[in-house]
Amino acid sequence: MKIKSNIIGLLFLSISTLSNAQFVKHHGQLKVEGTQLVDKNGTPIVLRGLSFGWHSFWPRFYNEGAVNWLKKDFNCNVVRAAMGVEVGDKPYKKDPVFSKEKIESVVDGAIKADIYVIIDWHSHNINLKEAKEFFAEMSKKYGKYPNVIYEVYNEPDYETWDEVKAYSEEVIKVIRANDPDNIILVGSPHWDQDIQLPAANPIKGYDNLMYTMHFYAGTHEKWLRDRTDDAIKSGLPIFVSESAGMGASGDGPLNYTAWQEYIDWMEAKKISWITWSVSDKDESCSILKKSAKSEGNWKDEDLKESGIKVRDYLRKYNIEK
Repeated sequence: MKIKSNIIGLLFLSISTLSNAQFVKHHGQLKVEGTQLVDKNGTPIVLRGLSFGWHSFWPRFYNEGAVNWLKKDFNCNVVRAAMGVEVGDKPYKKDPVFSKEKIESVVDGAIKADIYVIIDWHSHNINLKEAKEFFAEMSKKYGKYPNVIYEVYNEPDYETWDEVKAYSEEVIKVIRANDPDNIILVGSPHWDQDIQLPAANPIKGYDNLMYTMHFYAGTHEKWLRDRTDDAIKSGLPIFVSESAGMGASGDGPLNYTAWQEYIDWMEAKKISWITWSVSDKDESCSILKKSAKSEGNWKDEDLKESGIKVRDYLRKYNIEK
């Protein structure tokens, strides 16, 4: 009986490992049904993973090896390539060639690793001309791959929803000219917390749109979950494309209780979530220490407290059911 039980356990582990190894091949083209992200078979799916830090500050991690390690060791089924638009050493507006090379390294790595990848226009401001040019190029190059998700505006800060909506509609139009199917993520004012605004006046005329909510558990308490619940009830599909367990500054102690409350809530609602970030800045939300190699193969001593914790979360929750 014990031998039979062990065989069944090994068989289950093998099936789970194979499914994770061929994640996009298994789930295929994603779409939105109602408020839920689903796979090619219409089965609800939850993406969980990590965001790279701004490419213009931490370009050394933008490589295939780091992507592979995040899949292999952290069990990520999605990564987010955060392209800095205005700030840092080589932001997009100063060096678009370098910027696209870094983003494409992560995208190509994710396609090879068979996981999903978010192409993130990482800015707090409207840069319509540049965004349209960038997403036209990215959607033309990668639109045929079901791995790709587009995030057209990371975190609007003081723009109104009318301004964000008009900008997003222009960028969406450019993407859809090349890619009619892949998921597009749209931000909302006040660092993706005023999710009630698009809920009251969503973008119409396009399929497979989702709206981003960002939280830092040490600052954003139950009120933000309640606000997001109301948005979902109104019919708004939600994707948490950035989050972490400390305060909104990205520094300070982890609030384990508050973070777990958010994780439990997202799991119950089948909301996809990304944690910030793969970087080595001297702050608690950067998961790596300076000792971490650029291409992955990180040991426990290369990880900060947040890195250890998010790896635990991803290993626990990213198990194919």
